[in-house]
Amino acid sequence: MAEGAAAHAVTVRAPSPLWTLGLLRNELLTTFRRWRTLALLGVLAAVPVLVGIAVKIETRGGGSAGGDAGAGPAFIAQVTNNGLFLVFTALAATLPFFLPMTVGVVAGDALAGEADAGTLRYLLVAPAGRTRLLCVKYATTMAFCLVATLVVAVTALAVGALLFPVGDLTTISGTRISFGDGLGRALLIALVVAASLIGLAALGLFVSTLTGSGIAAMATTVGLLITVQILDQIPQLHAIRPYFFSHYWLSFADLMRDPVYWPDLLKNLELQALYAAVFGSAAWARFTSKDITT
Repeated sequence: MAEGAAAHAVTVRAPSPLWTLGLLRNELLTTFRRWRTLALLGVLAAVPVLVGIAVKIETRGGGSAGGDAGAGPAFIAQVTNNGLFLVFTALAATLPFFLPMTVGVVAGDALAGEADAGTLRYLLVAPAGRTRLLCVKYATTMAFCLVATLVVAVTALAVGALLFPVGDLTTISGTRISFGDGLGRALLIALVVAASLIGLAALGLFVSTLTGSGIAAMATTVGLLITVQILDQIPQLHAIRPYFFSHYWLSFADLMRDPVYWPDLLKNLELQALYAAVFGSAAWARFTSKDITT
């Protein structure tokens, strides 16, 4: 009798892949229906709108975008010649802080928010299983990285096409490429930017396993982001700067060279994979061994 009950318990704890997909679907719907998530996406969408309007106003009298010294986000001087450059400018403007901040909020709240709301214990009884739940939370955070990046890119493309001419464009190397090729590179750049955030997502998820307060986890993740960004600007730390997860973020600009310059792009992706492996493993080790009381 006891063996039958044990076998039944094992059966209950081994849901089908369809059940896992259902859990992921519910998590995605829950995340993207939150007012906080919608507000974060709204702020991201507003950035390319504001940049586009600012460039349009500044160049109305024939001035140059970014000022005489070329100040401003990368590619901003080319926006008036081709609206597609607003996509690259908006991503360059949001990647240092706005995009990673939103990812830090979502990742930090992933598990700590459930504990704070008192629902984490019920999710594990469901039977989600700790490893499965952790993977679903990370997959949801990665989905947010992609959606957030595409929101910036698509909004910038629409605003750029509305306010400025579009067509063939000149690469950083000085060669001309077609508008279709430019669109393809813009999509690839958006995917690279989204992939650049996977290390931060894993770090935020790990922080989320350390506390039962969603606010504390979000604040800690964003605080670490700001700290790393500051340290990455200190020349005296040149020996360790290449190991900061944000160091190669702006290497996506190399996709606008002809031919594409790959070394820094590959270093960025390798670094993000390393951070994801290290902090993902740390999150798993912490979450699968901690006592869940809320």
